Amino acid sequence: MKFGLRYCNIGPLSQREPALEIARFAEDAGFESLWTIEHVVIPAEYQSKYPYSDDGRFGWREDLDYPDPIMWLAVLAGATTSIKLGSAVMILPQRNPVVLAKEIATFDMMSGGRALLGVGVGWLEEEFESIGIPFPERGPRTDEAIEVLRVLWAEDEASFDGEFTQLDRALMFPKPAQKVGGAPGVPVIIGGHSKLAARRAGRLGDGFFPARATPDDLGALLQEVERAAGDAGRSMSAIEVTAGSAFDLDTARRFEQMGADRVMCPLMLPELITDLDDAKRKITWFADEIMSAF
Repeated sequence: MKFGLRYCNIGPLSQREPALEIARFAEDAGFESLWTIEHVVIPAEYQSKYPYSDDGRFGWREDLDYPDPIMWLAVLAGATTSIKLGSAVMILPQRNPVVLAKEIATFDMMSGGRALLGVGVGWLEEEFESIGIPFPERGPRTDEAIEVLRVLWAEDEASFDGEFTQLDRALMFPKPAQKVGGAPGVPVIIGGHSKLAARRAGRLGDGFFPARATPDDLGALLQEVERAAGDAGRSMSAIEVTAGSAFDLDTARRFEQMGADRVMCPLMLPELITDLDDAKRKITWFADEIMSAF
């Protein structure tokens, strides 16, 4: 079982010194990966419904620091040696996939092959409007962007003729340090707890991360992943499953029995940590009470 730390780039850990310290602390504690969250802007008067809360409002204060995940993780890469560095999730349809391919390939090369690209379609329509991307296109844009990323990472001369992106023998170097399926690439992990997200993971994902799924929810979602994978001619074994947070050992064991490959430490749940010392206490508790049992 792998263990990840979520989410690390908000609240009291967003600034340089505490971020560097918590990354080193997590690596020393044996965590396999560290994960970020993303929002470019959060319009003050948004009407969109946040899918992870009963009242439809965002889970944390909108005026917290939300550093860009690539830039933030790149700083941590230089201060660590082994811990993997992931986005959970990057809002993929808001980004130009050609530019993103270069950024992630460079990040993976410079970090020694430690990038994990967790992506999602997004939920905040007003944020899409601010960026100039039509909200109804977010699903097709996500699917196509994943294909564009892989073509640019894997092929020396990349050609692609899609609805949103066209490439004609495009050369993009450096390539990622990692290999996925035998070709240069970075694992693309589909985030989201809906059936649509599960099916996208089955069709296209190297992994699936239903962040808020409990053990009671996970089984049905994994059935959707497996069904979609089979329809696409893929094996479920090619899709790494990252479970949500484990608040106790029993939950972690249930995730393991259901086929999860990675379980998350709920660093910022059920509420934000207060400071660096609070974060270290939570990490130490998770390592002693849960990780040590595996």
